[in-house]
Amino acid sequence: MRPIFATIHLGHLAHNYQVMKSQAGDSQMMAVVKANAYGHGLLPVSETLFAQGCRSFAVTDALEGKILREGLRSKDSEHIEIAVLSGIFDPEDADLCQRFLLSPVLSERSQLSLLNAANFSGNVWIKVDTGMHRIGAEDVTSFCQAISETPIKLAGIMSHLACADTPDHDLNQQQIQSFEAIQQITNSPRYSLHNSAGLAAFKAGASSTNITVRPGLALYGAEPMMEKPLGLKPVMQLSANIIQIRPIEAGDCVSYGATWQAETPTHIAVVAAGYADGLPRLLSNQGWVKHHSGRLPIVGRVCMDYCLLAVDASQVKTGESVIFFGFDHGAPLANDVAELAQTIAYELFTSISPRVQRLYLEDGGHRR
Repeated sequence: MRPIFATIHLGHLAHNYQVMKSQAGDSQMMAVVKANAYGHGLLPVSETLFAQGCRSFAVTDALEGKILREGLRSKDSEHIEIAVLSGIFDPEDADLCQRFLLSPVLSERSQLSLLNAANFSGNVWIKVDTGMHRIGAEDVTSFCQAISETPIKLAGIMSHLACADTPDHDLNQQQIQSFEAIQQITNSPRYSLHNSAGLAAFKAGASSTNITVRPGLALYGAEPMMEKPLGLKPVMQLSANIIQIRPIEAGDCVSYGATWQAETPTHIAVVAAGYADGLPRLLSNQGWVKHHSGRLPIVGRVCMDYCLLAVDASQVKTGESVIFFGFDHGAPLANDVAELAQTIAYELFTSISPRVQRLYLEDGGHRR
């Protein structure tokens, strides 16, 4: 197999969960494990969080919810809440929610009709738009009334902060006030507004027994606000092996487009990692990796299956590992790599391809 690895440190995941739980105070935690747990692996991540006491999870869609419910069958899973953040789209989704005890998040009355047609009698959340203008129910009071006329039970009402990672943005207070107004006119068992950044920025406002917070990015060790670190530990480390080292002369160019030219005779190390693995192409000629000898620059354009490093041949060997981001001391952090690639850590994590081997570490470095 190609020697490229995403190593997932489950001990760090457990640490981050406890950090966010401390931030949440009396509020309930709903761990966001959508998109295959942000690329970290839905079942290994969820099993670790379950062991830490988590009993509420959020997935993308009903199929992901089915996979999670089946994966947690041996863990008294009937008492585990699985919220489906994207709601439902068709009768098949409604049937999956009924069969696998999923709690869809509804933003349209038509979704309620689909659930009724499937004889669904479980829990639902209502999503309301408080200012992000993405998805959300228009008239929350009539929506609550419509639910009360069915066997379906209302689990809670949620919304989403658009600018939580910019605490001083005016929209935050507008959304918080709008959500508080909804709380005044509804009688929901639970309310949920704060994600990782919201919890970090507005901790005091998030803590209450009928409040559910939804940490996502923070669980995976990327600080939601770099200027206000929470002491999180990176969970994913992306590494790959050097597969060839070759000399080049002064004036030689490397990779597509000949965008990098050697000024002096040097050596190029070819690494088994490219943009088809999730390595951002924007790291071409500006990224770097950690090697035991120090930092090595990425030179030339990142290719589909490879990237190239300028190296001192006396310091590197074929088969040695380099780290693109992760938890080893001195390795680049995901947030820093994402900034260099003009993106965000969310995209960096979720872009790691399924063809990249996942390895799982427990505390103490023991491999699963």
